[in-house]
Amino acid sequence: MRSSSYPVLPAVPARAPRRAARALTALAVAIGLAAAIPAAAHGAPATAAPATAPAGTAATPYMGWSSWSMQTSSYPGLNPDGNYSYLTEANVLKQTDALAAKLKKFGYDHVNIDAGWWMDNSWTSEYDQYGRQTPDPVRFPHGMKAVADHIHAKGLKAGIYLPVGLEKGAYGEGKVPIWNAPGCTTADVVYPDLRTTNGWDSAYKLDFDNPCAAKYIDSQAQMLAGWGYDFLKLDGVGPGSFKSGDNYDNVADVAAWQQAIAATGRPMHLELSWSLDISHAADWKRYSNGWRIDTDVECYCNTLVSWENSVDDRWDDAPAWSGKAGPGGWNDLDAVDVGNGAMDGLTKAERQSYMTLWAINKSPLFTGDDITKLDDYGVSLLTNRDVIAVDQNDSPVARPVTPVGDQQVWGTRNSDGSYTVALFNLADAPAAVTADWASLGFTGNAAVRDLWNKQDLGTFKNHVTEALPAHGSRLFTVRPGRNSALPTTGYEAESAANTLSGNASVAGCDACSGGSKVGNLYDGGALRFNGVTVKKDGIYTVRVGYVSGDPRSATVSSDGGNGTSLKFPSTGDWGTAETVSVRLALKAGANTITFDSGSGGYAPDIDRIDVPQSL
Repeated sequence: MRSSSYPVLPAVPARAPRRAARALTALAVAIGLAAAIPAAAHGAPATAAPATAPAGTAATPYMGWSSWSMQTSSYPGLNPDGNYSYLTEANVLKQTDALAAKLKKFGYDHVNIDAGWWMDNSWTSEYDQYGRQTPDPVRFPHGMKAVADHIHAKGLKAGIYLPVGLEKGAYGEGKVPIWNAPGCTTADVVYPDLRTTNGWDSAYKLDFDNPCAAKYIDSQAQMLAGWGYDFLKLDGVGPGSFKSGDNYDNVADVAAWQQAIAATGRPMHLELSWSLDISHAADWKRYSNGWRIDTDVECYCNTLVSWENSVDDRWDDAPAWSGKAGPGGWNDLDAVDVGNGAMDGLTKAERQSYMTLWAINKSPLFTGDDITKLDDYGVSLLTNRDVIAVDQNDSPVARPVTPVGDQQVWGTRNSDGSYTVALFNLADAPAAVTADWASLGFTGNAAVRDLWNKQDLGTFKNHVTEALPAHGSRLFTVRPGRNSALPTTGYEAESAANTLSGNASVAGCDACSGGSKVGNLYDGGALRFNGVTVKKDGIYTVRVGYVSGDPRSATVSSDGGNGTSLKFPSTGDWGTAETVSVRLALKAGANTITFDSGSGGYAPDIDRIDVPQSL
């Protein structure tokens, strides 16, 4: 069966404003595609005990190559036969051979075939007699099993792609039989009203009240397992993919896929895409091995990506998910296209920052670059074993330890007592960025190692400061010396000694240190901590415990002085507490510290503050 229901991809402006570009990217895909610092509210960051990955699948974030980035780009020569035409058997095998030769020894072992393998160059879909996607004979003349066999022969794992739901072109007026399911046809697997689903409404929603729906998923899983695939990207999944509502709730589909894969007897990694709804994180963790937290990283322009569309969005969007990842399932930030500067469309500084953020978030590290044409700098980024270890080791996912402005510090505590610390300058001009040891929960001297430059930088007292270029970064291992504990005095937000104004009020909070917090900080609502006492004048690094289901800003001030508006990263939901540190001038004796929502603004809920007892 053949079906042509997908028009040609329109051009997307290469340098569109960030939010507009994200919307354009979503539109482009829609019409052209078939398819931490842990949660303690105060004190030093704790070390999380590593969990056990189920059956070894996704014990660590996967690494490899994906075809999609080059499929989407109008970079000269990539897609000579029309949009997405890069995806061919010959190109996949070429990248397989290059991956095996250049990157396999560093842990890159997946070759993932993305959307289009069952479509011709006019984007006409092809299906077998059971309504399952079947390879286009021009793109893949030897079929998908032969490709998987070649990938396996190189000691690599083979990945493939499907959209969620029953594609419209596979419906065949409801008369198509389902493989190995006597009496079931495509009319039985979907709702009678043919309601649509997935991020592009390109499929009919499966009705799992009818056992035939699960049988259809079983037939697809058996087909992929029979071909020898080790990885499936299931795309357009909701809630997410810019869709919500009952028609786009695909949790049952994901659960059916997990069960169908298990029934094949072949281990297969299940990855979900895209922009998954964080309120369903427990479902994604239960049924899959990874989930895309954001929109496509590709710019759909004349390079693979651009900084503004949408590499830089990840700094805002990743913190909410930091507590969701671990062995068995990981937060997927999408492709890490840093291997060829001209093709990637990024500066060297941007490429390093890109790779740094992916590593500290323990995202899968899969590149969409042409591996046959990696430049020397790209090779140095993709093969730095110290940085890869940050992505693959057993430490928790890093989080911002400072508010999230143009200059940011992220960190996490490692199992050996050291810290992984990343400094970022997201501004368009050079700037200095400082990591204060107090924001990590210790003080005194610490040894610092530069992971990108593979250099021990020596011992630094209380902080390290680096001058960074525009969009630049540094990545360190920081190892505290002996007797480095930082004594602090804690102050609870709900204390009767504090002053609440406007709408501010005390509310219960199971995740908060005293079982309560101060919330309703909006439209001028404010919380003032009174009686914050220190022994001497100085600038103090004050740790703020807070709860915020989305990124929110508060104006923070001391002793009635001019405040600074600071953006607090999301804690992921309204039941999780995290911390960031702010620098405040305090005088010897009693002080006040105020968190003000400002006129018309919404601030995070505040749990407590912890103030160092000495400088």
